[in-house]
Amino acid sequence: MKTTTRQKILITGASSGLGEGMARRFADDGRALALCARRLERLDELAVELRPRAAQVATARLDVTDTDSVPTVFAALADELGGLDRVIVNAGLGKGAPIGTGKAAANIETVQTNLVGALAQAEAALEIFRAQGRGHLVLISSMSGIRGLPKAQAAYSASKAGLSALGQGLQAEFAGSPITVSVLLPGYIETDINRGVKTALMTDTDSGVRAMVAAIEKEAAWAPVPTWPWLPIAGALRVLPSAITRRLV
Repeated sequence: MKTTTRQKILITGASSGLGEGMARRFADDGRALALCARRLERLDELAVELRPRAAQVATARLDVTDTDSVPTVFAALADELGGLDRVIVNAGLGKGAPIGTGKAAANIETVQTNLVGALAQAEAALEIFRAQGRGHLVLISSMSGIRGLPKAQAAYSASKAGLSALGQGLQAEFAGSPITVSVLLPGYIETDINRGVKTALMTDTDSGVRAMVAAIEKEAAWAPVPTWPWLPIAGALRVLPSAITRRLV
């Protein structure tokens, strides 16, 4: 774990799922939080719950596909908290359909949210970090980004692969600097996105969030989470030939 604790943390997609879970755990540690999501009413309810435990909680409505609004919202929240030590790019979408089946809108919306929206968030966060001379950017990618998935998961998989590649490029750019970039790859964690998925590999929400926060606090460059079983699975997906991996996914 880094010796410097990141006290002021911005989380997007914080109104439910992994974002909400991470907000709760950081609040328990007494951090100052800036929480963003499309559902401001739900965020405000969460803020009321977290304020007795957190150092500070600020909220803002944010649709990350409205890319022009992202830097404005991030800058306002940074002003409210007196700077940002960490930004967690978590907002995501799991829509999708087999490509070429007349449901392009769902696939395009997924890519716009998970990749274009994430790029807008990275731009806004790094503008703040460059001005400060420090910061920790966390990109929540997915195990689905390691190898392309078929059918309804194809666009989602592509969006997360793009996000992982963005993180790798930023890590190369900021290597050895006070700006750190982490890429997290969650496996199956029990959230709305995975609702209805039947698999023995599913991790309950609390355990999944705990693993994600631990990886974030270590400021790991690249971390499948939870480590078991996703670290060995990630290794296998990266090196096995396609003839084998296509039977796994």
